[in-house]
Amino acid sequence: MQSGAIRPLNNMLPRNLFNAEHEAFRETVRKFYAKEVVPNIEKYEQQQHVDRELWNKAGAMGLLCATMPEAYGGSGVDRLYSMILIEEQAYAMDSSTGFSLHSDIVANYINNFGSEAQKHYWLTRMASGETVTAIAMTEPGTGSDLQAVRTTAVLEGDDYIINGCKIFITNGYLCDMAIVVCKTGDSEKGSANLSLIIVEADRVGFSKGKPLNKIGMKGQDTCELFFDHVRVPKENLLGLEGMGFMMLMKELAWERMLVAIICQAGAEAALAHTVQYTKERKAFGKTVSSFQNTRFKLAELRTEIDFCRAYLDRCMQLQLEESLGIDAAAAAKYKISEMFSKVVDECLQLHGGYGYMLEYPIARAYLDNRANRIYAGTNEIMKELISRSL
Repeated sequence: MQSGAIRPLNNMLPRNLFNAEHEAFRETVRKFYAKEVVPNIEKYEQQQHVDRELWNKAGAMGLLCATMPEAYGGSGVDRLYSMILIEEQAYAMDSSTGFSLHSDIVANYINNFGSEAQKHYWLTRMASGETVTAIAMTEPGTGSDLQAVRTTAVLEGDDYIINGCKIFITNGYLCDMAIVVCKTGDSEKGSANLSLIIVEADRVGFSKGKPLNKIGMKGQDTCELFFDHVRVPKENLLGLEGMGFMMLMKELAWERMLVAIICQAGAEAALAHTVQYTKERKAFGKTVSSFQNTRFKLAELRTEIDFCRAYLDRCMQLQLEESLGIDAAAAAKYKISEMFSKVVDECLQLHGGYGYMLEYPIARAYLDNRANRIYAGTNEIMKELISRSL
């Protein structure tokens, strides 16, 4: 049985994104996953969430909110550090840790649109791991349609009164705070009255469902959130009232890049595990890797993976230059998540019957990867976005 992290095969076209400081950070992240996460994956999957102290350990090592300004507890580094963190998570074949949503989505909303008081209070606690966060967008029946949000926040004196529910919320079960997408005005005006409001988990009327029983990504806590006349001060409004949709759109391109990054690295890990397995496994007196069909299939998969890697790294360069287009990010999310699904299916096939056994990483990858074509906007939505550029 194969277990734990595995290093990807060398790319046929060498990567040139990272410098020595990036690689030193990668080594730190790799050791963290090897020591703190990989030995506990089965435990996390059984309890359907990571241990709370894992967040504190990650914060102490500088792995949370690294791209946030130093004044707010971060390290002020570029988003390549986020890329490294996600890649190492994928190489560890881990789908339990929700660090990227916390550090690269929630933190960005607060840093980009929050007041100075909100930044100092929340970002410092997020960087240390003292506070775990979630973003509560999706509702039962709305799917990718943010304009159909029904959760309301009605201003009453100096407070908002929030009513509604959210579903499929990553980090929801452990979260100490959630940014909640609400309607703050006329419900008939679609996205024009969407607002983002910070809601602390200990507010009266804020409750959480049990972790949802998913077919994959079982170790990552995902649950429903309920808001029953939750009263929060109007100072908890993030940015301006009615500007929520604009704020969400600003960060969705990066969120889709995050999905593309984990799919790319996940495909690389799946291939590396499969190459190792086929060199060790024997059939008819020969290693599985010695059969022409195996060699050709692995060559095909490696080529597709490397082509996607070249596109993704170019997108990342544009992201660093703040010039990545919405359509290019959508294409990365769409194509690379589709590629990952193909790769993991073919790799499972090359494992034969053992590929269907959950103690093998390829089986978990097969189950875990499927959600990538759904969240951050379904791949059908990605096609719609791409088509608008034609």
